[in-house]
Amino acid sequence: MKFTYCPDCGSRLSARELGDEGAVAWCDRCAKPWFEVFPTATIALVYNDSGQVLLLRQNYISTQFRNLVSGYIQPGEDAETTARREILEETGLEVDRLELRMTRWFPKKEMLMIGFFAHALPDQQLRLSAEVDGAEWVNASEILGLLHDSPTSTSRALALEFLGRYQPDF
Repeated sequence: MKFTYCPDCGSRLSARELGDEGAVAWCDRCAKPWFEVFPTATIALVYNDSGQVLLLRQNYISTQFRNLVSGYIQPGEDAETTARREILEETGLEVDRLELRMTRWFPKKEMLMIGFFAHALPDQQLRLSAEVDGAEWVNASEILGLLHDSPTSTSRALALEFLGRYQPDF
């Protein structure tokens, strides 16, 4: 979101050169910059001890492709808390290991995606939220054919990294 008016005082913002940032929105009255803001979400490739990856079917996102667990970061949360919360909310699963793997810009929604590998604790039952139409554990070797193949897909990037890093161990 680009600011036109100062969120603090309501004055119309001007452009001001600010070091290496170039021209940024500036409030003369408050004497401070207002940088563009954008949504930030986490996305997690959840895997188990059998080398399987959890794929979701969420028809509001796609009826053709499967998804990884994702969700927006809420005010006051860090990315790890969000990833754990979203995994629990959407699937009912708890994870014992969460590993930050990447950050990627998602141009279609103009948002930052923070990607994790998440190891699911064993012996848990899936309990899907209303926003998930289905979920299944899939052998890791099969996941690329089920995810979107766009070069901007964070799901695909996480899957490729997962296959390169863990697949020989399973």
